[in-house]
Amino acid sequence: MKRAILGFHRDAQGDWVADLGCGHGQHVRHRPPFVNRPWVECETTRSGMLGTELDCVRCDRMEWPEDLVAYRRTREFDERTIPPGFSREHSTRPGVWARIHVVSGALKYHVGPPVCRSFPVEAPESAVIVPGITHRVENLGPVRFFVEFWRPARVR
Repeated sequence: MKRAILGFHRDAQGDWVADLGCGHGQHVRHRPPFVNRPWVECETTRSGMLGTELDCVRCDRMEWPEDLVAYRRTREFDERTIPPGFSREHSTRPGVWARIHVVSGALKYHVGPPVCRSFPVEAPESAVIVPGITHRVENLGPVRFFVEFWRPARVR
């Protein structure tokens, strides 16, 4: 899925990495003839790429980024108190990751495009909520769960 470039940094080997809005990093090497990104070699042209979107395969795989910090948590819900909005398609804001923590019982978690998956989440498992991707939960009977929200610890 497409994610905006927010900044750049060099890795331990000195290669350029784009800092994406999702919290993942993506190498943006210039290695012709296989990878042609001459813009990465110059500060001015790199800066001109801020806001440009790159395809983040790590978001496609629902991989949890490093360096996230929890900043909010919902109260615990059960099968009687699940907010109606959780059962409808919705998404988090850009850059906001979340985890659904099932304390007891099970939920069915539905994830919309481009990922398009549905799977049960049973206690004591958790499921990843990727920023900006539609999702919903389906009650499978007696359940207790909460949602925890995360964001990048720092912007480079």
